[in-house]
Amino acid sequence: MINFDDKRDFYRMMLNSEVIVTVIDDEANCQLTATCRDLSATGMAIEMEHPLELSTHVKVKLDSASSQVQPLDMLGKVVRIDEECEGCYLIGIAIEELD
Repeated sequence: MINFDDKRDFYRMMLNSEVIVTVIDDEANCQLTATCRDLSATGMAIEMEHPLELSTHVKVKLDSASSQVQPLDMLGKVVRIDEECEGCYLIGIAIEELD
């Protein structure tokens, strides 16, 4: 369990939710499916089968489980890439803008 001794400025919500990641570049905006592991006010960690490059700009859409709550759309930048095992990457994304 994560506690406030984690020395983070914002509390992390642990999730296991599917997200749609759109890689934003000049040539083609490709869409990928990933799993959001955790989310805070300033960033998120997603699990993917393929790594993304550091500093890649992405748009992430997290659908809501309730029709009364709007989906969360955000723009961000890849700030960390950890290979957890073969074919499994944990990608850290800094949130730059919320829609």
